[in-house]
Amino acid sequence: MTIVYLSLGSNVGDKEHAITNALTLLSTHCTIKKTSRLYLTEPISTIPQDWYVNCAIQAETTLNPAELLAFIHTIEHKLGRVKTKKHEPRIIDIDILFYGKQIINTEDLIIPHPLLQDRLFVLQPLMDLNPTLKHPVIKKTIQTLYNEVSKEKKVTLYK
Repeated sequence: MTIVYLSLGSNVGDKEHAITNALTLLSTHCTIKKTSRLYLTEPISTIPQDWYVNCAIQAETTLNPAELLAFIHTIEHKLGRVKTKKHEPRIIDIDILFYGKQIINTEDLIIPHPLLQDRLFVLQPLMDLNPTLKHPVIKKTIQTLYNEVSKEKKVTLYK
């Protein structure tokens, strides 16, 4: 079993329900160990859209990285996500943040997620899970990355 960290977000329809459904589906091939609190987050897009509800999870899986990515895409599709444009509104978005301590850089998959250190909406939930987790490429903890990230985009507790 490998420890993975995933980020989940939704800004279309019943956002909390979409995240709950995604967690239920993820649990069929992942053992969810910890779930962060839910956060209401300002979109990073210039496309007018509703704010997101985001969270992160720590889980264990026997799936390899490519299998996990395919499984995530299946969940997103099953819940109604249709990808057309970057940063568009979405019913569900699931990203692999970390897969153990592996560093992967292929055409289809980059782990650790290449932008996580720049995104407060990712770092804030990760702070709930494991602030001492060290980024294997940047060599800084989540706590340090959180302290260094711009707080320009707003992230607040959802409930």
